[in-house]
Amino acid sequence: MSDTPSRTELSALGEFGLIERLASRIHLVQPSSVKGIGDDAAVIDPQGLHQVVTTDMLVEGVHFDLSYAPLKHLGYKAIVVNLSDVYAMNATPRQVIVALALSNRFPVEAVDELYEGMLLACRNYGVDLVGGDTCSSRSGLIIAVTAIGAARPEDIVYRSGAKDNDLLVVSGDLGGAFMGLQILEREKAVYTETGAQPDLAGHDYILERQLKPEARKDIITLLEQMEVKPTAMIDISDGLASEAIHIARNSGLGVRIYDEKLPIDPHTYQTARDFNLDPTTCALNGGEDYELLFTIAQSDYDKIKGNPNLTVVGHMADKNSSYRLVDRQGGEHELTAQGWDAFLKRS
Repeated sequence: MSDTPSRTELSALGEFGLIERLASRIHLVQPSSVKGIGDDAAVIDPQGLHQVVTTDMLVEGVHFDLSYAPLKHLGYKAIVVNLSDVYAMNATPRQVIVALALSNRFPVEAVDELYEGMLLACRNYGVDLVGGDTCSSRSGLIIAVTAIGAARPEDIVYRSGAKDNDLLVVSGDLGGAFMGLQILEREKAVYTETGAQPDLAGHDYILERQLKPEARKDIITLLEQMEVKPTAMIDISDGLASEAIHIARNSGLGVRIYDEKLPIDPHTYQTARDFNLDPTTCALNGGEDYELLFTIAQSDYDKIKGNPNLTVVGHMADKNSSYRLVDRQGGEHELTAQGWDAFLKRS
């Protein structure tokens, strides 16, 4: 009996056959999803709310490496990174639309695995996959996801609402996803050079932060329960420094971040040291943490004080104060956005 997994060429199904295969696994749960896959377009009822729409593209060789990114994890991540943007608007995601460009090296079974991850994310977050597109690609795998959310107009939070002296707050911890990537890249290099099997033992937390992140739906719920409405908010995809500067620039303010306040998991910290990297730099510029960064009025501080999910890392400042990192000795340094640049030339 052969142990070789079966392989069904995409050409055996064709585009419509593939769409029917994928659509058969989708079950709508949102009352606002009037019509999903099966017509010329999806139909969504906004139910008197404002709709929030975001889109993101993941390109093989630029945003992910299939030599170490499992397809199921990749599918899950592709959905979650878009949902994170919706939560960053203080809105609730309801639907997603997925477009795939696939080269002929991907069999039907690979697409099934990718979709398994996507549908798992949709189930976990109560979101409907209501449409999309598929086409052929000459350059590997491309995933484009559009997420649609909704919120009452008065609940939506923009990047531009921060006020002078507002506190800068972050959820969770930072730098883990970046260090997970360093582990994966190191083990890939070892395997390429020597053929030795990857040694990933003991790095589960930071690997999951990179390969299978979660959107912070729980933080939105927590803030609502605390009766705290952020004045500005953004998700951390490109690094804390970059996102803090986005809030400051959009709000016409300066910002101060304090090195000693940065929340860094002990394993992230030690792994950074093992790589001869500065943990502060990893936390500020690593990116892909998908935590929420937001500002609150100082009068709301007592409501969040002591909560283990939230850390005050700085404050907004007068617009003439620029963007500064304050070190543990009180010295100030220019805060620069060194995180992800979508148009940086890569080898």
